[in-house]
Amino acid sequence: MGFSQALSGLRAAATNLDVISNNVANSQVVGFKSARAQFSDIYANAQVGLGVRVAGVFQDFSDGNIETTNRNMDLAISGKGFFRFENQGQIEYSRNGQLTIDKQGFIVNAQGAQLTGYPQGVEFGGQPEVLRVPPGGVPANASSELSGVFNLDTSTAIVDRAAVPFDQADPDSYSYANSVTLFDSLGNPQPSMMYFTKTGDNQWEVRMSRGNELAPEVGQLDFDTNGLLTGTTGMDGFTFVPGEGAADMSIALDVTGTTQFANEFELTSMEQNGYMSGTLMQVAVAEDGSIIGTYSNEQQVVLGTIALANFQSLEGLKSVGNNAWVESQRSGVPILSVPGEGQFGSIMAGAVEASNVDLTQELVAMIIAQRNYQANAQSIKSQDEALQTTMQLK
Repeated sequence: MGFSQALSGLRAAATNLDVISNNVANSQVVGFKSARAQFSDIYANAQVGLGVRVAGVFQDFSDGNIETTNRNMDLAISGKGFFRFENQGQIEYSRNGQLTIDKQGFIVNAQGAQLTGYPQGVEFGGQPEVLRVPPGGVPANASSELSGVFNLDTSTAIVDRAAVPFDQADPDSYSYANSVTLFDSLGNPQPSMMYFTKTGDNQWEVRMSRGNELAPEVGQLDFDTNGLLTGTTGMDGFTFVPGEGAADMSIALDVTGTTQFANEFELTSMEQNGYMSGTLMQVAVAEDGSIIGTYSNEQQVVLGTIALANFQSLEGLKSVGNNAWVESQRSGVPILSVPGEGQFGSIMAGAVEASNVDLTQELVAMIIAQRNYQANAQSIKSQDEALQTTMQLK
């Protein structure tokens, strides 16, 4: 009698129910990918088939919905790609971006696997490394470049330098002054001044001071008859000696864009590259995967870039639990890059990718699988009744 066919149907239906139940159980797991059981018949040159078998269980790697969490270290990949983790020497891949920074500064998931990418100063294209947020702050940076855009009033009177020597305390010895704060090599703020003196038609003298210390260098600006800057001299190194353990300072002043119009003196923009030391206040991740540290001195530093991976055959990945996969011979070697490059998606911070399980679809599939199981059980019952009838023949 054909009990084997019905038994194979029961086993296949039970496996199908297991797969569906696993999908339902993981419907709220971030980054989970649902699975489907696939079946094939057993024929083996028999006149009547020998039943059914499970051909395989394959995962659906379609994207889940992205849900906002407003937590900086919750990351979602909008598009293709997997986060790459190192877990006790094994490389794992996952779509779960629920991350934290541990006490050593490593970016880890709930299982302690460490996120990999390209640390600060490491070029893309090489082998990704474990990413770590430096525990210390950023050191002070001495000011060396100062840029500003001014309008110098052409209607101001010319100062005869031979008759009126420059004196910081004498406002009649210069035409216009503006303050700026510079920083020495120890991060100490150094209040400074820039002095502009009209010394001739379309010519201006530039001086700088740090407190009461006047830089010995004197710069010059030349304008054309339309009030546009045509050239500068002596502007590449105003020197100061702050002392008290700080290194000597040299400030290059760039005034590109400065004009000489018959308007009031005006400062349009001012930037300088120095800052005091700072401690880490916050870590954020940009769309391109850049890990950005914000420090107490208002400096933002790119600490590294997250690496993403993809595969020729996603279905060939081997699941290792904890919502992670490892490469296999069937998946092929990983294709590595950074977010937003080529086929790879971008990073959304403050969000996670929900499971791609459709509960409605799974519940309907469960009903169908249950009916299939019942039908195979009924087939066994029918075979048993037929066998009993045969045994009762006299």
